Amino acid sequence: MDLSTLFSLINKVALITGASKGIGFSIAETFAAAGAKVVISSRNQETLDEMANNLRSKGYEVSGIACHVGRSDELENLVKKTIELYGQIDVLVNNAASNPVFGPVHDTSLEAYDKIMDVNVKAPFHLMNLCFPHLRASSNGAVINISSIGGISPEQGLGIYSVSKAALISLTKVYAKEWGDHKIRVNAICPGLIQTKFSEALWSNEKIMHHMMKSLAIKRVGTSEEIGAAALFLASKASSYTTGTVITADGGFTI
Repeated sequence: MDLSTLFSLINKVALITGASKGIGFSIAETFAAAGAKVVISSRNQETLDEMANNLRSKGYEVSGIACHVGRSDELENLVKKTIELYGQIDVLVNNAASNPVFGPVHDTSLEAYDKIMDVNVKAPFHLMNLCFPHLRASSNGAVINISSIGGISPEQGLGIYSVSKAALISLTKVYAKEWGDHKIRVNAICPGLIQTKFSEALWSNEKIMHHMMKSLAIKRVGTSEEIGAAALFLASKASSYTTGTVITADGGFTI
């Protein structure tokens, strides 16, 4: 068995949202190291250019395309520009997420609710549909949705965020069932507490950390590189018989 080809993404094009930092950037670097041509996306073009240059300096093929995933026209432009650059999309990673509130669910405004659902659920739905004809044309089309352990069991202070991530898990399973005949695999990853800027409100809170450490089998905060490794499995031929699954990478928190 040749393991170098099992996990290879050579001749594949991967599109990753929310990829200028944290988990998204680690997935981008992992995919690029596996041979993929990678398009990273986030809202700020200047930051994307800096991060793309960082990866290109390592010999990787990476381009940055700015996109606010909460805006339909920008999602359409993102797909259009990716196709103009590389002519195909083989792997889609919906990683971009929003959580503008932390606190009791009854204090969440309608505006915050709409923002969370638009970015965390509606955007992946729209982007998957936009990418469908290109994924269908691929020899190994794959979608990876980055959910959260909050999508499995609601996290304190993250009520509507947890609801949105539960919806993303359900969306993943719906697409996996419907797209199997098109040879497109759709899976989700539910990270636990990962040390990124996005989750700083959690890992910088001593009370929350104390509670988390009591519940973890592996008593430490996870790294974005560990999520990148899980994503590589789901993007590659190594997971060719895996679809509709939810991989938890949470140090055993959900055991």
